[in-house]
Amino acid sequence: MLARRIIPCLDVEKGRVVKGTRFLDLVDAGDPVAVAARYEAEGADELVFLDITASHEGRAIMLEVVRRVSETIFMPFTVGGGIRRLDDACQLVQAGAEKVSINSAAVRTPDLITELADRLGSCATVVNIDPKRVIRDGREIWEVFVSGGRVATGLEAVPWAREVEARGAGEIVLTCMDRDGTRDGYDLEITAAVSRAVGIPVVASGGAGNAEHLADAIEQGGADAALAAGIFHFGQCTIREVKEVFARRGIPVRPVPNQFHDARHP
Repeated sequence: MLARRIIPCLDVEKGRVVKGTRFLDLVDAGDPVAVAARYEAEGADELVFLDITASHEGRAIMLEVVRRVSETIFMPFTVGGGIRRLDDACQLVQAGAEKVSINSAAVRTPDLITELADRLGSCATVVNIDPKRVIRDGREIWEVFVSGGRVATGLEAVPWAREVEARGAGEIVLTCMDRDGTRDGYDLEITAAVSRAVGIPVVASGGAGNAEHLADAIEQGGADAALAAGIFHFGQCTIREVKEVFARRGIPVRPVPNQFHDARHP
């Protein structure tokens, strides 16, 4: 079995890392370059960088910040936010991104998924899906939202996940809005539903409160990777601690680099 990935996420607004609850009430969490460097030293497997207001504000992503982060780290680096056309994605790759992630643009222009996959390869084409539980026509569905969770689309998460795979996406980052920032654990039901529905890797996101939650996303949710932000940013949990839990539960994981020293693990 392939090693499962642990992925810190940098939600960036106005050049600073921030973290909120259900996409609201944002709190400053530091400089993205410094935070990224710390996570690489701690043994993170990948990093996700999302400019969370670029799409809503109708502007391009902050290329200079992306470039500074890419010059600091060597681990795989996914960047999203404000990508509206192929040229935007190509600029991010030139600035150092290994993968590019789209959400709002994927919904509004689904052909862009295929354009990115044809030009950059499926392995570099990631689609973020941000679902929320809503009642429609008397039944509960997982509706997809865009523009930083502000705009409902009418799309249901599982069929949309199948479509983005068919259009060429090589990975899905699934951020459950109801759980985001709550520390209550991932929504394992929707994570499992999407993981079963597609053959590409699914990254669980939204709701991690401790190391066990990340392991649950793999074992019970069927995810290929677990993404978290607040628990890492504010010191509730370290990458090493998560990897130790994975190892105890028999989940294959890459070891923490020997040169990293954690004061709690001499």
